[in-house]
Amino acid sequence: MKKYSRVFSYLKQYKSSIAWYFLNIFLSILFSIVSIGMLAPFMSLIFKQDAIPDVAKKPDVGFVHWIKEQLSHLINTNDPLHALGMICILIIISIALKNLFLYLSYRAMGPIKNGIITRFRVDLYNKILELPIGYFTEQRKGDLMSRIVNDVSEIEGSVVGTLEGWVRDPLTILINLSVLFYISPKLTIVILLCIPVMGFVIGRISRSLRRQSGKLAVKSSETVSVIEETLGGLRVIKAFNVEGMLRKKFLGISTDWMQARNQIGFRRDLSSPMSEMMGVAIFAGILWFGGSLVLSKGIALDGATFLAYMGLFYNVIDPAKSISTAFSNMQRGAAAIDRIEEVLKAPVLVDENPNGKKIETFASAIEFKNVGFRYEDVEILKNINLKVEKGKTVALVGSSGAGKSTLADLVPRFHDASSGEILVDGINIKDYSLYSLRGLISIVTQEPILFNDTIANNIALGMDHATPGDIEQAAKVANAHNFIIQKEEGYSTNIGDRGSKLSGGERQRVTIARAVLKNPPILILDEATSSLDTESERLVQDAINNLMNNRTSIVIAHRLSTIRHADEIIVLQKGEIVERGTHDSLIAQNGFYKRLVDMQEVK
Repeated sequence: MKKYSRVFSYLKQYKSSIAWYFLNIFLSILFSIVSIGMLAPFMSLIFKQDAIPDVAKKPDVGFVHWIKEQLSHLINTNDPLHALGMICILIIISIALKNLFLYLSYRAMGPIKNGIITRFRVDLYNKILELPIGYFTEQRKGDLMSRIVNDVSEIEGSVVGTLEGWVRDPLTILINLSVLFYISPKLTIVILLCIPVMGFVIGRISRSLRRQSGKLAVKSSETVSVIEETLGGLRVIKAFNVEGMLRKKFLGISTDWMQARNQIGFRRDLSSPMSEMMGVAIFAGILWFGGSLVLSKGIALDGATFLAYMGLFYNVIDPAKSISTAFSNMQRGAAAIDRIEEVLKAPVLVDENPNGKKIETFASAIEFKNVGFRYEDVEILKNINLKVEKGKTVALVGSSGAGKSTLADLVPRFHDASSGEILVDGINIKDYSLYSLRGLISIVTQEPILFNDTIANNIALGMDHATPGDIEQAAKVANAHNFIIQKEEGYSTNIGDRGSKLSGGERQRVTIARAVLKNPPILILDEATSSLDTESERLVQDAINNLMNNRTSIVIAHRLSTIRHADEIIVLQKGEIVERGTHDSLIAQNGFYKRLVDMQEVK
């Protein structure tokens, strides 16, 4: 049960609701037993009146005997037809009360189950927000989406969906067996010996369900991943005529998914008829064994009481079958829990310092001291020493994979340095509050990151108190105002998924307007013009120049022509600084930077 410890931890906040559920389910079971327990006095006192015991002379022992006493009194003081009517009314009342309390138990359990599923989904989403950027380089987006949607839904149906059965069915069996044991210990012991046989058979089926469920979860995540990649790459797919290849790939994954799902269905569906068949076999066996004892006077039961006994025993079969089915479902859900726990227990390598100092302003410099960074066994950066003075622009250049983006990502702590330290105003950034540190920084990436919302809300991202005037002014600085007001709904225009309704230049200028509105003292710019046409590049570059004015900037440069006027250019190669200086001084060195410039000019 350790695997389900998170479910139990979520239950702690529902203690009062669980107590209310217990009370209602107990009363429901009690009135169910009352309705069935009336069979014995009904049969003996209505249809065998000559066999009515002289209960007045017997001690009042047990609930069944008390009912017999009351019905005996009812028949002795009324005619049999009237007594029959009264018994029928009592049965109706007991059944009505049973179902009333059963309904109230459902009302109590419903919010608990829904609350647990919500907690699972919210905790998983929150953990995704907490995990470092590096975690997602090893994970497929489709797989993570599948865990949030499919695996949580699997838990909802197979684990949380059977929560009430965890309480109701064992309690029903326990109470009914207690009454059965009171009526006839000998028969009940035989029943107790038979039940483990049923549990063993169902358990074997359930273990295979768990293995198959793990395979199904993997195939399901692969399906979502292919769909996500297809939707994001339709232009390339059509341009390279690979529709046929992808159809074949998706068909293969879907076929594997179908086969895994069929195997799970076969085993899951087998558990219910198997348990019912075994239950009926046990019932028939007890009916024969108990009947022979009654006929041979081997037990002190008359036929009417034995009939009531068998009615109560049948009350045990359905809950036992439900428990076996629930156990099978829980094994199926265990694979989903495993996949979710992998994410929830993933280490947060970059976390908030609870005692961190809040940094309100940037005063002097960002300094890298002997900084190194490793990802798993790969060394990305080695012995980086760099100081970025306030108000200066430092450009990072180098070939692909040199470590430019990784170096810039260390400043907002998207990763933490493996060695050395990074200082802001002379204090290690790990000693600052992570939230306040990132509040000083804005980032404009090469690929604009926009959300399916209005232009205004995308510009005001994270700035809850921004006024329409503030948003408009930021758009003007970013050279975005003119194209925005030409839209039919202006700043209220919805830009679609990832800004698909805007051109590349328009998307980039919206992200620059977002950075302008935040008004940060520190900028990190991943060359935002490398994939734009000439006109858009000019407009975006002008917006970037406006944004960089009087700010400290770290620029990741792909087009070297855009960083000629940087205060310092850092040339990275294989994670190390190989050259540094201004554009003119680096050209004069006739080294690696000069070769990069020459290659771009030739192009």
